[in-house]
Amino acid sequence: MHVLGTLTIDDFLRDYWQKKPLLIRNAWPNFQPLLSSQELAGLSLEEDIESRLIIEHGEHSPWQVEQGPFDETRFGQLPERQWTLLIQGVEQWIPEARTMLDAFRFVPSWRIDDLMISYAVDGGSVGPHYDQYDVFLLQAEGQREWRIGQHCDQDSSILEGASIRVLTEFEEQTRYLLEPGDMLYLPPQLAHYGIAQGECMTYSIGFRAPSQAELAQAFLDHNAMDLSEDSRYQDADLLTRPHCGEITRDDAERFQRVMQSLFADPMRLQRTLGLLMTEAKYPELLPEADDELTWQDVLNNVSPEQTIVRSEFARFAFSQHANEIDFFAVGQHWSLPTHCLHLVQRLCDHNHYVFAELLSESKTQEAQQLLLTLWQQNWLYIESE
Repeated sequence: MHVLGTLTIDDFLRDYWQKKPLLIRNAWPNFQPLLSSQELAGLSLEEDIESRLIIEHGEHSPWQVEQGPFDETRFGQLPERQWTLLIQGVEQWIPEARTMLDAFRFVPSWRIDDLMISYAVDGGSVGPHYDQYDVFLLQAEGQREWRIGQHCDQDSSILEGASIRVLTEFEEQTRYLLEPGDMLYLPPQLAHYGIAQGECMTYSIGFRAPSQAELAQAFLDHNAMDLSEDSRYQDADLLTRPHCGEITRDDAERFQRVMQSLFADPMRLQRTLGLLMTEAKYPELLPEADDELTWQDVLNNVSPEQTIVRSEFARFAFSQHANEIDFFAVGQHWSLPTHCLHLVQRLCDHNHYVFAELLSESKTQEAQQLLLTLWQQNWLYIESE
């Protein structure tokens, strides 16, 4: 499904992605919410589901945040106005939500993070704020007014005493009233302030955007054991200096050259990115593996016409190299021969597969072993009737 209105994908990526906001009227015609407000509240009672309540005028602080799971009685104690319920990672629990995310695969799928659903009563909001990642805001039910403000950064002033990051200064540039099916795209670091006009639900499609610190940590975590002991700080061009305790700019440039050589291998960087970006959002919820399952067991229990589903918890990606392919799944890595390329592409490009199609691309031992491993980990399973 194309959700960009009259824009082509190329036009959107060139003119708007990470550059400026875009309002798309009727982006999702005749949109029907996946859940009612009561069903959404029911999810917040579950221990495994990430949920929050944000109350603008809380008992203990402004913009008070309460973490779920909640008790049913809590909702009867809330004020009539100005509170919001947020449910994170809905695609992990509702298959239709995962299908929704497929509409945004014009961005690399490993960049897509999750679907968050926000239910708010009249006046409900999370305050003027900014995000460090791109977001599409799809109006699912009711109306929400969005006010768009200034570009922000880590030096932007944040309200003291609040439980969430609320801007103390908001310089409104424009505002939009979104109806069901309308969608607003916002690039990173752009201040925005959404206010419910009566009861409403908004679906937020967010994207993974690891910080410099997260990328550096991931690189060290995944590569430290392979780094050479011979690559060290060197100063064969050393000259005498008047103060022996001084660290000069030349010293810093020598250090920089060591670090640049560390990140000079594109394959190493691709593998780091693949491992990081396929990590499970909720690793503690991953299913138990069945290591005793064999390839023959799979063949005996799955008919060719059956549909196979990728687990809602499983993220896949791949990289191509001259003589091999890297396949990434749930923060793990496999090096495969190039004849596995079509299988790997199919696994990464889709969430549903006809088993016969997977079999046709799994004639070799390496391909069959990959499918078996994914099956053992319960990252592939048979679609229920």
